[in-house]
Amino acid sequence: RHWAAVMAISGLAPMYRGRLLLPALGKVASTRYTDRVQVRLVSGQCTADLAARADNLAETFGVLLCRIRTARRGFVVLEMVRRDALAAIIAALPIPVHADLRALPVGRREDGSAWLIKLQGTHVLIAGATGAGKASLLWSIIRGLLHPMTAGLVRVLAADPKGMELAYGRELFDRYGSYAADALAIVIMLEQAVAGMQARARQLAGRQRDHTPTAGHPFVIVLIDEVAFLTAYQPDRKLRDRVMAALATLTTQGRAVGYCVIAALQDPRKEVLTIRNLFPDRIAMRLDEPDQVDMLLGDGARDRGALADLIPNDPATGAGMAYVRLETDPDPARVRAAWVSDPDIRAMVAEAVPAELKAVESGAAA
Repeated sequence: RHWAAVMAISGLAPMYRGRLLLPALGKVASTRYTDRVQVRLVSGQCTADLAARADNLAETFGVLLCRIRTARRGFVVLEMVRRDALAAIIAALPIPVHADLRALPVGRREDGSAWLIKLQGTHVLIAGATGAGKASLLWSIIRGLLHPMTAGLVRVLAADPKGMELAYGRELFDRYGSYAADALAIVIMLEQAVAGMQARARQLAGRQRDHTPTAGHPFVIVLIDEVAFLTAYQPDRKLRDRVMAALATLTTQGRAVGYCVIAALQDPRKEVLTIRNLFPDRIAMRLDEPDQVDMLLGDGARDRGALADLIPNDPATGAGMAYVRLETDPDPARVRAAWVSDPDIRAMVAEAVPAELKAVESGAAA
């Protein structure tokens, strides 16, 4: 009932030949947390006109946030957030019995639904400042893949430049490389992944276009924590160039044959990772500066509601929170990854790795 007044006062109802032209209010779809309001634009208006008044609309309608979502030509959707479904820490999700590589549950979306991340047919870049919760997301992905990993349908090649985060569950990975131990080992692992990918491509050429994981041709994930240690901060230029060449090859050729690169870093600037545009799906966790949002998620992402620089620097209220931009959807979605604790990781290792194998690996490490 306040629609006409709000449109007029906020300057979104222009006058034409003495008549007030109102954007038409359409369907409203509601959940426990959000209202999605369809609006037909007045001739001459565009999405940016409403985006510029998003804060005014949120204040007027008494909601936490108002985001402008693209719709079919001539329409927009106002996403009104009434309650924050992401305010509290999300406990580690149950390990799925049948993991879907195109829709892997890793947390919760702002509307209260499950956050499903796609791995098959894409590559994922994650950026976030120290303490933003990148580890929560990485371990949530690994947790969701636990059963196909133990069944031999998914292989994870883990590069852990800091030698800390992924080391806690290193027994889960098919290959593990630590920069702290040997940077060359990581480079060799990446180059061997390229060789394996190219061999598979030659074998499958002309036989299939989409990869289906099997024991003979498992889905391969190249998981790199703090990739900047390899691409920007590596003092050996030759090793740095080899890393960049391997990552460029994997990200340009790997999707069709069942290879996925997941890379995490703190600084999304181009000089830190020159190939960031080769990652179709990108996730912005808490960032230090507003312009970093558009660097990572694309021009205009912050204006469309991806306020990654305003995520609280507090483990209880902000860790694991992020904005996601998918290759198939330019509108960023606000999400929060579940928190996988140290006991959760130990339980995953206990479930997935036979006791006798762990004893052998412990003896080898000693």
